[in-house]
Amino acid sequence: MERGLQPIDATCPLVTKVHSEAIRYARQGYQILLIGHRNHQEVIGTSGEAPGVTQVVESPADIAGLTIHDPERVVYLTQTTLSTDDAGVIIEALKAAFPGIKAPPSEDICYATTNRQHAVRQLAPEADLVLVVGSTNSSNSVRLTEIAENVGTAARLIDDAAGLEDAWFGEGVGTVLVTAGASAPEDLVAGVCRTIVERFGATIETRDVFDEDVEFALPGNLRRVMKYRGLPNADRRIRVQKPVVTESLYGAVPLTVEGR
Repeated sequence: MERGLQPIDATCPLVTKVHSEAIRYARQGYQILLIGHRNHQEVIGTSGEAPGVTQVVESPADIAGLTIHDPERVVYLTQTTLSTDDAGVIIEALKAAFPGIKAPPSEDICYATTNRQHAVRQLAPEADLVLVVGSTNSSNSVRLTEIAENVGTAARLIDDAAGLEDAWFGEGVGTVLVTAGASAPEDLVAGVCRTIVERFGATIETRDVFDEDVEFALPGNLRRVMKYRGLPNADRRIRVQKPVVTESLYGAVPLTVEGR
């Protein structure tokens, strides 16, 4: 405060949405069943918004141990980076146990997480190796690796290009699918592609399984600071679209492949 610094809340707006839902339902007298991984930072943060009324559900097996005061005043929320398949199993089990349970007004799971999971499930069978750019403590990155392996394709989870090993690209590996966790920076994905192109003479294809085009407002604190200082574009929105693959960034210009 003495230095006059302004805090900027850069929390993902989709996570903020779940936090707001937890606060709102707690004020309305609901018990909250939060579907997710108990020790995940997002679940810890969401639980902290309404700790007295929130119980974490990691699997259907947890349902028997829940303490429910009024089955008609229960709502479920979900961690934004969950597998849609895993969350769906738990949600159905909760609905069977508590038919009156309330659902959030809109999907909690991040669109980027869902889209990537569906894309890997569809495209991994065409590849000999799947590389997932993301952290080992990222739920959605780990799940992408598992999905690839579940459809029979070898998969590796790496932080960046430094994690690549030549032994993975031996005989029989002709097609590599590169994907990333929802929060992985695009430059790390580009670095992996660029390294594969340079080291193995690869070509790049892009597949438009989903047409992502989403807009988010700038954080409220940032907008207020910009307006106070007379900076332009204080009301602008951030548009998230598919990345532009260039030779300078990715190491090659992509081939043109029809979207699926």
